[in-house]
Amino acid sequence: MADIMPRATGDTATLPPIMVGTSAAIREVLVLADRAAAGQATVLLTGESGTGKDLIARYIHARSSRAARPFVTVNCAVVKDPLLESECFGHIKGSFVGAQRDAVGKLELADTGAILIDEISCASMRMQVRLLEFLETGEVQPLGASGPPRRVDVRLIAATNANLTLLAHSGVFREDLLYRLRVAHIHLPALRDRPDDVAALVAHTIQKTGRAVRFSDQALALLAGYHWPGNVRELQTTVEQLVWMAGVSVIDVQHLPAPFRTPGLRVVSMVERRRQLADDLYAGVIARTISFWGELYPLFLSRDVTRHDLREVLRRGLRTTSGSYRALIPLFGMEPHDYKRLLNFLAAHDCNVDPRPFRKRTAGTADRGSFTMAMLENPRKAPSESSVERPSAES
Repeated sequence: MADIMPRATGDTATLPPIMVGTSAAIREVLVLADRAAAGQATVLLTGESGTGKDLIARYIHARSSRAARPFVTVNCAVVKDPLLESECFGHIKGSFVGAQRDAVGKLELADTGAILIDEISCASMRMQVRLLEFLETGEVQPLGASGPPRRVDVRLIAATNANLTLLAHSGVFREDLLYRLRVAHIHLPALRDRPDDVAALVAHTIQKTGRAVRFSDQALALLAGYHWPGNVRELQTTVEQLVWMAGVSVIDVQHLPAPFRTPGLRVVSMVERRRQLADDLYAGVIARTISFWGELYPLFLSRDVTRHDLREVLRRGLRTTSGSYRALIPLFGMEPHDYKRLLNFLAAHDCNVDPRPFRKRTAGTADRGSFTMAMLENPRKAPSESSVERPSAES
């Protein structure tokens, strides 16, 4: 939920490990990070999951004039409102159900230091407003408090794997908050875009294990050519598994998992992974542990979830609702007014799924389908529901 880097003493603060690699892309990241560390501006870190945004945030703090002061983290994808608001701003006893005692917020704990707001795209509109107010005033007012707010001196670093510009244009993220956040913007490249760094990352990971193991040149070449959807985090896990389980001093091609050795099997593995991802996303959405608009939508815009993945989630839902898009709204935990928003979104991003194969053939099925398909093909020119003759059960 939250992590606090303790205060350091004097000039002996230990720097967090910097990004490993010598590619032009990672050198540019470190140049920008050093520039950000030299100032006090708000920083926005963007990039896919596993690219090292938390690492760079800690690097910036450790290189800054605030290095000896607290560094606090909060993850918006883990903590939900009203707990997220309480986590950041604190609360007084009785301000909400479960608030049995006063609590100091992370912004106050980070006073004179810095705070990392991770996965900020998952913050609710209310939370976004409160963060915007904080950036404008520097004041903290705990939930339920009636007294004067407290002024704190905190540097804010935000991180996200979503495209906040697209979210702002779609009304999911406040545009004014985005402007406040990206005074200093650093984008972390995906590992597949810096294959020259793979060998250095492998060596760094082996060194951390303390084992006398190395990879052959042929094995390293295959690792460098892999697409690494989980980025550096996936590489570290893969290397650690091989180091501990291979039982040899030189890890060669035959020791690598099949997807690395055989392109055909790699494709099969990717297909299985995408299928499992769709299953997990669908299960999370209908269980209300994943918000369609708050989490799945940003993941789609950031390309962590592909158009194919989203269609597969929709297919699972349409199979459950017998082809009814309207019934998807409560199934996915949406509000009734989200119906047209969903159809517009699917049409705009070419994520349409034909609902007809999932419907039971009854009288009037074609009529019911005409409205939904028209909306999916062109929501602005679709016929009104009243103009389509159909039974009372709507699609």
